[in-house]
Amino acid sequence: MEFFKPMADPAPSQASAPKGDLDFAAELFKAADRMRGNVEPSEYKHIVLGLIFLKYVSDAFEAHRTKLAADDLADPEDSDEYLAANVFWVPEKARWSYLQASARSEKIGIFLDEAMDEIEKVPSNAKLKGALPKIYARGQYSKQMLGDLIDQFSNIGMHSEFDKARDLFGRVYEYCLSMFASNEGKRGGEFLTPRTVVRTLVEMLEPYNGRVYDPCCGTGGMFVQSERFIEEHGGKINDLAVYGQEINHTTFRLAKMNLAVQGIDAEIGWNTEGTLKSDAFPDLKADYILANPPFNISDWGGEQMKGDLRWKFGVPPVGNANFAWLQHIIHHLAPRGTAGVVLANGSMSSSQSGEGEIRKAMIDADVVDCMVALPGQLFYSTQIPACLWILARNKGANGHRDRKGEILFIDARKMGFMLDRVRRELSSDDIAKIANVYHRWRAKPATLKKEKLDAYADEPGFCKAAKIEGEHGVRSHGYVLTPGRYVGAADVEDDGVPFEEKFAELRAKLEGQFREGAKLSSLISSKLAKVSEND
Repeated sequence: MEFFKPMADPAPSQASAPKGDLDFAAELFKAADRMRGNVEPSEYKHIVLGLIFLKYVSDAFEAHRTKLAADDLADPEDSDEYLAANVFWVPEKARWSYLQASARSEKIGIFLDEAMDEIEKVPSNAKLKGALPKIYARGQYSKQMLGDLIDQFSNIGMHSEFDKARDLFGRVYEYCLSMFASNEGKRGGEFLTPRTVVRTLVEMLEPYNGRVYDPCCGTGGMFVQSERFIEEHGGKINDLAVYGQEINHTTFRLAKMNLAVQGIDAEIGWNTEGTLKSDAFPDLKADYILANPPFNISDWGGEQMKGDLRWKFGVPPVGNANFAWLQHIIHHLAPRGTAGVVLANGSMSSSQSGEGEIRKAMIDADVVDCMVALPGQLFYSTQIPACLWILARNKGANGHRDRKGEILFIDARKMGFMLDRVRRELSSDDIAKIANVYHRWRAKPATLKKEKLDAYADEPGFCKAAKIEGEHGVRSHGYVLTPGRYVGAADVEDDGVPFEEKFAELRAKLEGQFREGAKLSSLISSKLAKVSEND
């Protein structure tokens, strides 16, 4: 992520994680949070997440070491054996057993910093260079707190099968990320996208294999959900090649640790200029792009980039980066690629500073596949309403129905449920409904028949397949992409009561209210008269 982006999801959806793991993660977080004392969440997250990372890499190392020791042809002391298995080599003084034995030492903070440093120094761990926190020896952090946290996290990974333990580590890490983002308020929104929004994008795009790219990747949530989608559908994680870029170095470090804990091998770029100014993967053509760029950023350096080759559809306004992000993403799409982008609602209708002309050029080029209006209150850090842009370089590619010259509009503003008085979340059924209607719209008749799916049909108030041309097409609406303009009003369900009967009932109710109103008026008048007499 770059600068500020919408806020994180405070708790993973129960639909996408085993309840037992979530309960364990929640209890672990509560216990850890009680230990933080006066340490701010923005600082404390690095203490906690760093320890979870240390516990994970140590457990992974020990599990693989045991496996190698049982193989007569393997060498448990050869770091290449671990590199080949995508396991980090952990030096002796960085192993959890050593740290746990030293948990009550006055020097535990020093030992933890040294452990992080030792792991980074291992040549085969080069991808972790500069990513690990070395903050534990700071004087303001209580030795008691650090020791208690080490004891607490010693309970993670209590599985006989390491694959299950790794999954649990991943759930715990992700849950803690979400909760810290929630506790940090607006600043927490800098590094995490709402889980259910990510899940919606992943379910719509279905990234089974190929190259996945996120140009503003935050802590890597898009990649984690993509990998889980693969696993849930019986695919192979190694079928995805993962690329990302992040401008915030602290968030970049969190991403590196998060992806390591999740067992995801990714190329994550970082520089101080950011993706738009200094693209880390200028030649990349991705099969899937999932992104949540910062909304409406004005200081993105547009005045220095007016001749950039990415601006195929028009030069983005200097005062707003929304259409710079969209064009950057289209530029990086493979010929058959698809992308899902979270943006502010204004991007669907704004005509300021040439944005309307850029949107028109994109629509005329037929790269806009689907638009989804999201419900409000999905994000803590901004009240700006958001939408999803689904983009496709070739709408008939990858065995899909040729929907050229047509855009699917989905109005999901009434979906979701309130987690609390300020926060809404999409349910699993909501996500499935959005994804399914998109898939049915894209599917060929033979695919629908084979998979026993109903053919796509417009649903008033929810979805509409609109032509670009024609009397009621997108062009006739001034190239505005707001779904509400197209889907119309939902049909009112017929309850079977005849109109005459409904009218008589409503009339009787209204007349009764008139009579009650007259009585109240008379009573008030009499009370006022008495007050006047007393005066």
